[in-house]
Amino acid sequence: MLWNSQTVSGWGNVLRQDLDLARPERVHALSDLISTSDQILPVGSQRSYGDTALGTGGYGLKTERMDRMLSFDAETGVLEVEAGIKLGEIMRVMAPRGWKPAVVPGTGMTSVGGAIANDVHGKNHHIDGSFGQHVKSFTLITADGTERKISPEKNKELFQATLGGVGQTGLITSAVLQLSPCPSTKMAVTENRIPDLDAFIAAFEASKAPYQVGWIDALATGFDLGRGILEEAEFANSAPKRFPKPKQKSIPFTPPAIAVSNPFVKIFNALYMWRVPKEGRKVYRPLTEFFFPLDKISNWNKLYGKRGFYQFQAVLPTATTKEGMRDLLEIISEGGIASPLAVLKKMGPGRSGYMSFPMEGYTLAIDLPNKPETLSILRDLAKKTQEHQGRIYLAKDGAASAGDVEQMYPELGKFRKVVVKHDPSGKFRSEMSERLNLRGQS
Repeated sequence: MLWNSQTVSGWGNVLRQDLDLARPERVHALSDLISTSDQILPVGSQRSYGDTALGTGGYGLKTERMDRMLSFDAETGVLEVEAGIKLGEIMRVMAPRGWKPAVVPGTGMTSVGGAIANDVHGKNHHIDGSFGQHVKSFTLITADGTERKISPEKNKELFQATLGGVGQTGLITSAVLQLSPCPSTKMAVTENRIPDLDAFIAAFEASKAPYQVGWIDALATGFDLGRGILEEAEFANSAPKRFPKPKQKSIPFTPPAIAVSNPFVKIFNALYMWRVPKEGRKVYRPLTEFFFPLDKISNWNKLYGKRGFYQFQAVLPTATTKEGMRDLLEIISEGGIASPLAVLKKMGPGRSGYMSFPMEGYTLAIDLPNKPETLSILRDLAKKTQEHQGRIYLAKDGAASAGDVEQMYPELGKFRKVVVKHDPSGKFRSEMSERLNLRGQS
């Protein structure tokens, strides 16, 4: 196995680390490698924002070359893949055949292994739940080098600890997924301007659309607090057709962070808000453009400059959503450093693992440029989330404390028992697991 030294970072480019990375192309050598290593961390496509991909032992296993489709049943939509394949590639290949991943996050660059490790959710969570609910089984190499077939029926506790377990149970090598029908390669999207937070929640509650997402003007204050645009979408009435591998543009250098300065964001938000007519409008978009809007620029995270950015995402239960979201938005707007990327979604009850993020209610995600005041704002947001019985998303976090997570994830104790049982020496420890004391061994 060849090792290459590389600086690894989360997508936010704030937290970095030098790791020796192996990029295996086949599974057969992995069991011996894992069993004989003191510490080694699974590394996917590095689309988590914080420090989940940063190891404490200096070694990592990057799965990007393990990206094959292994088998497919065209009648049932059951697909077996290696863990390094990206969700966008599955969408590209399978959508013209009438199938798609049942749940996808906001980027198609997420690997299947990463989607399982973070139990990702999407614009259809209120109906279809989280990614893990559509995973029939996966293969996991645990700390002793044993290759195990894991499913909700077999090794159930290990299944629940791995879904949302941010890589602490072992290396996922392959998975069997239940795809969902995809009758078209276009989406019919209805856009409406929403004047404030109360109207936003009312619009979500009234919507019958299978896919919903809201853009929020996070710098709006007063009567405009929570204003934005609601997108409701369904498949267009057109037959599936092939679409080519998308051509991505890239930013050739890291520019000054002027693009996310307060004056620019205010102007951008106003223009973005008013681009939609008062009466609303209906547009048609290709699947990838609707589900993965930011993937047109492969390294858009560079827009935040050399200091990078944090993302904060919280979910609040339905009972505390109105008051809680107002509190969160007030903290963000008063902080005055929010980027244009702020998203509100309705969530259903679906989740798969002990450490899965979703709960029935509403979730808010926001990018915050890395400035001297950012960590203070993040602490205030975490505290307010806790007060409203919500939780923060580990895939997006890079700043929370162990005390925050203890309160937010009531099944943390069950998770710890499984992790310690299968990895007693802490072979798969990460910077995040240490910072948040996820393993309970600090």
